[in-house]
Amino acid sequence: MPNPSTTPHLTRRTAGAALSRWAAAALSRWAAAALAACALAPAWAAEPEGHGEQLPGERSIGGSGLLATAGSVWRHATDTRLYRDDGHWRVAFAPMAPHFRPSEEHQHVVAVALERQRPDLWLAGLSLFSNSFGQPSAYAYIGRRHEAVMGVRPLFFQWSGGIIYGYRGAYADKVPLNVNGFSPGALVGLGWQFDRRRSAVVHLLGDAAVMLQLSVDLR
Repeated sequence: MPNPSTTPHLTRRTAGAALSRWAAAALSRWAAAALAACALAPAWAAEPEGHGEQLPGERSIGGSGLLATAGSVWRHATDTRLYRDDGHWRVAFAPMAPHFRPSEEHQHVVAVALERQRPDLWLAGLSLFSNSFGQPSAYAYIGRRHEAVMGVRPLFFQWSGGIIYGYRGAYADKVPLNVNGFSPGALVGLGWQFDRRRSAVVHLLGDAAVMLQLSVDLR
């Protein structure tokens, strides 16, 4: 018989795990749909036959398995089982985004993000931010980390692609292919993993700015 004193604790823990799995699946589907809609970013090719089931994350950037095919991105991104069961959450905060060509119109940019990363380093996320013109905005995305850049273990490269919402009115033309505030988006960045949980990334925001992002892995 279960101990009545431990039952509420177990119930909360079970409910929390179920909520985490549901959120991971929903986040990955949302970001995958966003990326498929604009057909962005490279994908990691499958291993050739005879090489075993090596995870994509076991390769460092620069491998010959990188292909520019949205179909492969879709297949990886919609494998929600890996997001639900084996991944971990990451929270991120970006306190600044210095512009290459500052303007009087520009305002301070701040962003927060929640990501779910799979063991093979594919990730899905949602970022809420104030854009360069003070408008509340959002970015739903999928992407990937590539570890051990140039053989340096803490150094990693990260890319993502998806849909941005928020550039409206007089600033609608500040991002390409904007339709009613929705536009395709992409980020590339170089980061450093300080320890198992903490990292920092400098993202390139096209030809407009760079963004410093600080992250904590919840694992």
